Amino acid sequence: MLFIEYPKCSTCKKAKKHLEDLGVQFEDRNIVEENPTAEELRTWIGRSGYPVKKFFNTSGMKYRELGLKDKLPQMSDEEKIELLSTDGMLVKRPILIDGDRILVGFREKEWTF
Repeated sequence: MLFIEYPKCSTCKKAKKHLEDLGVQFEDRNIVEENPTAEELRTWIGRSGYPVKKFFNTSGMKYRELGLKDKLPQMSDEEKIELLSTDGMLVKRPILIDGDRILVGFREKEWTF
């Protein structure tokens, strides 16, 4: 299992504690130090069944700074994926990759094992 987080994010801390409390083994990855590549994002988005927009951190400063609320509707999915791969702060987190199961954002009731 791969757990992708921003260590200063309170939601990521809650999710990590939840996994640890359940005794789940996972590899930890800092999204800023090792941003997901476009290829990883394509794979995860495809497996997740979620639209590309779900992978954007819409409450983040970077999202607002770039005015993405207005720009995303005019962009292709490939352009969105390329943009996400440029900066980890644009990507919604935490992300948990467990084989074909991809969880984006933390909702405790969804994070069951």
